[in-house]
Amino acid sequence: MTKVQSLKISISGVRGIVGEALTPQLLAAFAGALGTYLGRGPILVGRDTRPSGLMVLNAVFSGLLSAGCEPVDLGICPVPSIQVRTASVRSQGAIAITASHNPVEWNALKFIGSRGLFLNNYQAEELLDIYHQRNFTQVPAQEIPRVRQDSRAIPEHIQKLLDYFDARIVRGARLKVVIDSVNGAGSLAAPAFLRQLGCRVIEIHTRPDGLFPRNPEPLPENLGALRKAVVANRADVGFAQDADADRLAVVDAHGRPIGEDYTLALATLFALERRRGPVVTNLSTTQAIDDIARQLGCPVIRTKIGEINVVEEMIQSHAVIGGEGNGGVILPEVHYCRDSMSGMGVVLQLLAARRQPLHAIVASLPRYVVIKQKAEFPPDQVSRLLDALERRFPDARKSTLDGLKLSWDEGWLHVRPSNTEPVLRVVAEARSRSQAQSLVRDAQRIIASLK
Repeated sequence: MTKVQSLKISISGVRGIVGEALTPQLLAAFAGALGTYLGRGPILVGRDTRPSGLMVLNAVFSGLLSAGCEPVDLGICPVPSIQVRTASVRSQGAIAITASHNPVEWNALKFIGSRGLFLNNYQAEELLDIYHQRNFTQVPAQEIPRVRQDSRAIPEHIQKLLDYFDARIVRGARLKVVIDSVNGAGSLAAPAFLRQLGCRVIEIHTRPDGLFPRNPEPLPENLGALRKAVVANRADVGFAQDADADRLAVVDAHGRPIGEDYTLALATLFALERRRGPVVTNLSTTQAIDDIARQLGCPVIRTKIGEINVVEEMIQSHAVIGGEGNGGVILPEVHYCRDSMSGMGVVLQLLAARRQPLHAIVASLPRYVVIKQKAEFPPDQVSRLLDALERRFPDARKSTLDGLKLSWDEGWLHVRPSNTEPVLRVVAEARSRSQAQSLVRDAQRIIASLK
């Protein structure tokens, strides 16, 4: 991997490979840029468990302190907990130190504003301008503040979840749950939340040491240990988080992953049965969301990929539920953020209230097959590729809101540059696996022919 490929700077933040492009100097500069942009005052900082976290943390502290900001150290903390706490204490903003689903050699900074929301496109562009211009606020020695500690982020987040869900119903069901936190940021928070809901909890991969025992992306192929543990312990359900605990994968009592998209489908069903209203999700999320919403008389609004794009539309449309098809559930009554523990609460309350096994609840939902792949491709050739795809499928309905999405009555294909990795995302959905695979194969052939 080249130096250019090992660093990605975008509106989603900055991420890279530690020891290559992601250096202490770069990290301190980005923290100084954020301090300059947000202004002097408290800025919360939380991190996942990666071995590089302490190095990144101290570089971030250096940049913030030099700009006259007061770093507030939340310690190892899920990203949604950081966001909840940021809004609660009315800080200037926050930095989440995490590379999310990327492998352990990566780390990253995610930038959060005073409302506990990720910076939007406009705000992120302003921050990047400050970073590139290197016109940072620098305070004299006597005005440099101290680092302060705050241990309340996780307890406050859990309490908000307990206030939202009907804990009495869940506790009465005495559900047995296996939790796999990939030794990441959710390792302490998730088991604590589940036990406060009265669950009998079996923990795997919940040592917060950052030594990931599996690929941290909670895809079905990475959940072998969880699947075995669910069956061996005769559990009702299994949950898997990614390293920063904003995404959730779910395994039923037979050890079968229900699929990332169906985490949000269950949450949509749960939320709309409580209260009718709009649903917001991105272009790459399953059509099952539209089917569920239609059955309950509710509209669905589609956005570009990226949590902040979904969140801003949710706020604008007063949405009841939102999220992304990567296992990211957003319950506005808890907070406008993707939250794996919100997803857990949804599944547990559905199981407790319906007194049905998870596979039966999932079987009642509209069924589609989603296939997600990646492809390396030169960034400067993407527009040429999208033109070629459009010519290949002249009968399709098209959307150019984010890359190119081609839709038919029986399925869709979405190709776009990733926000978090130097790759293309290729996603297809259809009623059958063969149909979805055919769409992906066609796209990959065109990609290969244009490299």
